[in-house]
Amino acid sequence: MVERSDRAPLLDWEEIPSAEKPGDEAPAGSPVEERLSSPSSSRGTAGCAGFGWSSGPGGPTFSSRSDADGCSAPPATSSAPPAAPERALPPDKEEHLSDSGTREVSLEDRMVKWEEKDQIVSVFVVTFNTRTGNMLEWCLPKDMDLEGVEFKAIASGSHRVSTDFIYFRKGRYFGLACFANMAVENTEERGARMKSVGILSPSYTLLYRYMSFLEHQVRLQLQSPGHYSPLEAFYEDKRALLPPSGEDVVTAFPANAWGAAINHSMHPEMKITHPAGCMSQFIRFFGEQIMLLWKLALLRRRILIFSPPPVGVVCYRVYCCCCLANISIPGVGVAVPEFRPFFYVNVADISALENELSYVACTTEKIFEEKKDLYDVYVDNQNVKTYRDGLKPLLRLSAADREKYRKLTEQRQMLLYSQEENGDCVSSEEDLFILFFLEQNNRIFQTLSEVAGSPEPTVTQDSVRAMGLDPHGDRLFLLHLLEIYGYDSLLVSEQLCCS
Repeated sequence: MVERSDRAPLLDWEEIPSAEKPGDEAPAGSPVEERLSSPSSSRGTAGCAGFGWSSGPGGPTFSSRSDADGCSAPPATSSAPPAAPERALPPDKEEHLSDSGTREVSLEDRMVKWEEKDQIVSVFVVTFNTRTGNMLEWCLPKDMDLEGVEFKAIASGSHRVSTDFIYFRKGRYFGLACFANMAVENTEERGARMKSVGILSPSYTLLYRYMSFLEHQVRLQLQSPGHYSPLEAFYEDKRALLPPSGEDVVTAFPANAWGAAINHSMHPEMKITHPAGCMSQFIRFFGEQIMLLWKLALLRRRILIFSPPPVGVVCYRVYCCCCLANISIPGVGVAVPEFRPFFYVNVADISALENELSYVACTTEKIFEEKKDLYDVYVDNQNVKTYRDGLKPLLRLSAADREKYRKLTEQRQMLLYSQEENGDCVSSEEDLFILFFLEQNNRIFQTLSEVAGSPEPTVTQDSVRAMGLDPHGDRLFLLHLLEIYGYDSLLVSEQLCCS
């Protein structure tokens, strides 16, 4: 078993012999033997997480497993054959029999099976060379366009830390890389060897599954440079099959089922899994200012978070910001810019960010603060600021903001008490955090929809209070919201004046 990291206790990959035909034995030194800890055979669980998929006897199911600390654990999948007869599915998830007697898999099960497809499009090793700087050392496939990935997989300033992990975006793909810095006694490497092992996928929501594998492989690369056999076996086992256009994976979920699938699994952002305490750390770190980030995220502003290395925990803050803007009311937000994470960015991403209408990202490069046209809001540690006069009033907390934060804190305390006293292993802080803001967002847009459909479509003080907003302190936020989400035809009562 690979030693589990105390930074990101997500999954441990065990070396388990693959199923083989009777009488077939893998020769010594074969790829099967050299997979070491490839995650193809088994997926264990650890840490705290929210929603997750599980494949057990009887087929995949939606699950939230518990950990020893009372939190939910990440999704777990197992390819082991069932030891007991297949269990009956509940009525609402039952597989139906067609006229021909063939079983029709339910939408939820199809969604699970689709999401569990391995979609790794590239695996690579990046190293720091004392003469040329960051460079791509090795990759599969050989013809993959990985230009610039060497500056994403090893973040600027990483020489100051011993280990780190980095989420990033490369074109239409998302990546995860694990970095390590090892002291060596030779003058050529100037006393330090630095490498990073990473992967690319069309989606970031399943990258966490390979965190421990990548951590183990980067240590292996530091100790035995040039030993790529485990990575080759991993890629052959996990690679995605791309169509000729290369625009998406061939395992794409049927388009006509997306509506129901989204209602079932919520938004993709809700599916990523984190170490225990990720959400609580985010809340403690920003405090009441979470409410400012919530408004800015809902307004689809460009948010850039600065922090020196390690950058891994800051990538989690990027994810948490994305969770603030989820809306589950059908039809709402379809015309606004998509609010998706860029995760870690550097100066090489400047041209890409110039064309983005909405994003949240993090960086370790202070020069970005001077590029004021690239962002709307700049977050330096806990300091949330903007250089745009029209947004500055939004950085003042309203009475309703403080009341919502009080309720969030109170709900967290009740959850923690329930976990400690009653052994509640069903709920998690991630669930609480996501659902708190989801319900708040739905409340706003449900009220707006009701006002828009009324004989007198006017936003009044009462309707603003029904949204959970402050009629005075949130007036500017509400005006921005109406414009961005297409409710600008609504009249706003003159009673909603500035405080």
